Amino acid sequence: MAARVLVGTCSWTDPTLLKSGWYPGGVKTPAERIQFYAGQFPIVEVDSSYYGILAEKVVGLWVERTPPAFLFNIKAFSLFTRHPTRARVLPKDIREALPPALAEKASFYEKDLPQEVTKELFKRFEQALLPLDSAGKLGLVLFQFPEWFFPGSDSREYILACQQSLPQYRLAVEFRNGAWLNEKNRDGTLDFLKEHNLVYACVDEPQGFRSSVPPLAEATSHFGLVRFHGRNRENWERKGLSAAERFQYLYPAAELEEWGPRVEQLASRTKQLHVLFNNCYADYGVRNARDMQAVVRALQLPLEREAG
Repeated sequence: MAARVLVGTCSWTDPTLLKSGWYPGGVKTPAERIQFYAGQFPIVEVDSSYYGILAEKVVGLWVERTPPAFLFNIKAFSLFTRHPTRARVLPKDIREALPPALAEKASFYEKDLPQEVTKELFKRFEQALLPLDSAGKLGLVLFQFPEWFFPGSDSREYILACQQSLPQYRLAVEFRNGAWLNEKNRDGTLDFLKEHNLVYACVDEPQGFRSSVPPLAEATSHFGLVRFHGRNRENWERKGLSAAERFQYLYPAAELEEWGPRVEQLASRTKQLHVLFNNCYADYGVRNARDMQAVVRALQLPLEREAG
């Protein structure tokens, strides 16, 4: 049996999407937006979790406002993926308890914090996702590592430490450094993910940069994931841009059809396949998600059209 294919976007609240007119005029509140979105697509990726630990109360409202079969993929907190993290986004009690030398910093990395602080942050992140998990609405927790996260034993050990910190959740791993998937390292990387039942995040993104990962269709778990970042080469590594500007790209039909055989291959090797569009500028993501649904229908794969 081919996988159930769920197509959606990596945001439902981007300001440029709200301004685009995709939401009907009467849809104005956070509750109305997630309810409308969940009537159009069966899955969404939460981006706000990257910028701070989610509030369990907010997560509980997502559970209440979406149909029973709707899924949320959650992007891991920036600190956990070795990105620089601003001190002000930490929970107040943790921030106030930091050693003076750290408390004075505007931002820091995971390596800068005492281990017990990182452990507590993982615990709170895990706790915040419990309402989704209990309701059967938690899909994957995505760890998107930066381009300075190089392949090697230390990096692999760190990925496993993250998995051990969230033992009841299913983790997906996305690399932003092409060395993980070059000719020398590709087999080792994929074998490592398979051995530990970690989901490889397949990507479509601009090529020709050190950060570029090739558009491989590889399944390393019973779950599959593809993320479409757009092909905006001009903005891919420019500094000072918003996420919407960086991923400002509308895929023409032909580029999505290129992925047809890859999606079919992934679906044949997994039980559930998530296809998500991160080109969340204006209504580009939702438009391309609809286009991809048409590609999946043409392949006659089991398509989850909406959550309800």
